[in-house]
Amino acid sequence: MNPRKLFTLTLLMTALGIGYYSMNAAPVLSDESNSYHGDTAWGTDVDEAIETAAAEDKPVLVYFWTTWCTYCEEYNTNAYTDPGVLDRLEEFVLLAVNLDDGSESAKQLQTEYNANYPPQHVAITPGGEILVEINGYAEPDAFATYLDDARAEWERR
Repeated sequence: MNPRKLFTLTLLMTALGIGYYSMNAAPVLSDESNSYHGDTAWGTDVDEAIETAAAEDKPVLVYFWTTWCTYCEEYNTNAYTDPGVLDRLEEFVLLAVNLDDGSESAKQLQTEYNANYPPQHVAITPGGEILVEINGYAEPDAFATYLDDARAEWERR
């Protein structure tokens, strides 16, 4: 084989290997009922989150994410470890939806809130009404402002 072709093939295989590893080595942990992002635990059961929100009289913050999303990792590193953001997140029932999950409930929420590309946050009432949508990445201060807006909208209802 021509050395140039061999080099190109080796380079391509290395790039594919790095891409595969980075997609599957994401530092997001999960268990049966939670997905952990930064310093936060997010529920993964839609019905349970809605029931909890109704019982506790809180809005739900739905976080649409994937393991391959680089901006999701920015949220994990910056926003979900920021003390101001963490304080505000306590005012919500947190629900994480992995867009690669493939479950019926994930697909239904994805369709209902038009979550086509991560990251996306949607603050909703337990009845499903949208309070605030946050599309894409927001720095911690801006994210905290969005959460304040969602909470203010919740209190107006």
